[in-house]
Amino acid sequence: MADVQALLQDSGEPTLEQAIATAKERFHNVVLNIAITGESGVGKSSFVNAIRGLKNNDKAAAPTGITQTTTAPTKYPHETMQNIIFWDLPGIGDSTFTSSTYMKQFNFQNYDFFIIVSASRFKENDLFLANQIKKMNMKFYFVRTKVDLDVNDQEDMGVSEEDALQKIRKDCEKNLKSLKSSINPQVFLLTSRNLKRFDFQKFVEVLETDLPEHKRKALILSVPVYSQQFLQKKYKILKREVWAAAITSGGVGGIPMPGVSTVFDITLASASGEA
Repeated sequence: MADVQALLQDSGEPTLEQAIATAKERFHNVVLNIAITGESGVGKSSFVNAIRGLKNNDKAAAPTGITQTTTAPTKYPHETMQNIIFWDLPGIGDSTFTSSTYMKQFNFQNYDFFIIVSASRFKENDLFLANQIKKMNMKFYFVRTKVDLDVNDQEDMGVSEEDALQKIRKDCEKNLKSLKSSINPQVFLLTSRNLKRFDFQKFVEVLETDLPEHKRKALILSVPVYSQQFLQKKYKILKREVWAAAITSGGVGGIPMPGVSTVFDITLASASGEA
């Protein structure tokens, strides 16, 4: 009984019944649907794998290749948090999915936000997607992938990484302006090979700001750890929310959201060992 009273106090709710209801809402009703879109061959599937903490050759990874490998919206739940779902959408712009049919074939209103991916220059199809998403009053983000390859090429010519990144960023901004768009988005420079590099931290921070609180926490718990600071942030969320897990299941080991127990143990151990 003392344990229950302690959990009830941590929850901040006046009654056990209300605490249980709040706990169930936190862990069962928070679903985050993230759509990854863009033209074919830009690395969308690799990005889906990276943000789920997987390598391209892992068993549960999205198929990747030099040809079109995604022919229908494909659902990829997070490995340990099944309510965080990444949707790998088919590439727009080829003979199968033209801009005139793309929006009609896929239910864009079903997603929380969109990540428009490009590996070189953003094109008219990317801007078309952004404008259509904007019309629906939904969030979207431009992500420029494979930046590590460009940086390596520039370094071979004697250009520093900082100058190379600045050059790529300016090129992206100039490229989007050349499409004569009223959209003036921030472009995030990333590489799916190593999310710790470049703009991934900034990207996650922007997503955190834009999402409502309950979905923000779910995002933070699902994203791979890219820094000690982010590891501590995960740990603090888990520490605050563990009362809900315990009150719903009778203990951390039986948390009804798959993988949270493991994430808590790993995060706790990592935070304690590296702090």
